[in-house]
Amino acid sequence: MSTLICGSLAFDTITTFGGRFGEQILPDQVHILNVSFLVPTLRREFGGCAGNIAYNLAGLGGQAVPMAAVGPDAADYLARLRSWGVRTDLVRVVDDSYTAQAIIITDVDNNQITAFHPGAMQQAHLTPVPADGSITLGIVAPDGREAMLRHAEQFARAGVPFVFDPGQGLPMFDGDELSRFVQQATWVALNDYEARMLCDRIGTSVEALSRSHLRGVIVTLGADGCEVWEQGRRQHVPGVRAREVVDPTGCGDAFRGALLYGLEHGWPLARCAELGNRLGALKIAHRGGQNHVIEPSALGL
Repeated sequence: MSTLICGSLAFDTITTFGGRFGEQILPDQVHILNVSFLVPTLRREFGGCAGNIAYNLAGLGGQAVPMAAVGPDAADYLARLRSWGVRTDLVRVVDDSYTAQAIIITDVDNNQITAFHPGAMQQAHLTPVPADGSITLGIVAPDGREAMLRHAEQFARAGVPFVFDPGQGLPMFDGDELSRFVQQATWVALNDYEARMLCDRIGTSVEALSRSHLRGVIVTLGADGCEVWEQGRRQHVPGVRAREVVDPTGCGDAFRGALLYGLEHGWPLARCAELGNRLGALKIAHRGGQNHVIEPSALGL
């Protein structure tokens, strides 16, 4: 079974601010916002949703196939993917663009401010979902707007079950577009903030969504674990205490990688979420989205 991961490959420039954003931003002055954060530490990491999810899925022993667009500056990233045994034939190289880059500032409370340059990602829609039967599971993760719309349609047309995971891309779509995504998807995965936004935009509730054709709705709650909704029934899957809280970047992608691994193996959704919580707790103890060492046996596999 091969899982197609539609999303971004990006470089993350990650910095840390030693204070709290809330103490630097005056609520009554946001109309003339002009702030500067001193960030003594800076590092560059391999990232992007597709890359992070592929790292976690491959590390668990799953069959990850990322589909994305990068610039000519991504040669090291492509070599890195191949070193995990991951196919890169569906990664498009766009000669006249940089690879997408996220510039992230994290404060002491693990709040984040991110600036994102899409670069080559804006041409991700030019690569179609294979319709030759080689893909048996998929995910539409944050990507270029047109790519997310097209790839969801292509999954549905090919009869490939997929997870709709809009993440930070959710605000790009109006209610009608989000309703269409949900209608085409097999599962929907969101954090609690995204779940509220999605439901507000399409005029529904998580419970009602779960009573539809969907096989499940997963709502992550950070350290509190997650909720798994199936046919109107809610099951809370407790969080896992992390050894150390170092960097939240990529925790959601770690959870998604575990979710896809479980779906590849036909697990119940709650069991998939349990593994996701364990892998998220492992990831948060390491900096960056792809620096934690995944030992399947230590995760109960």
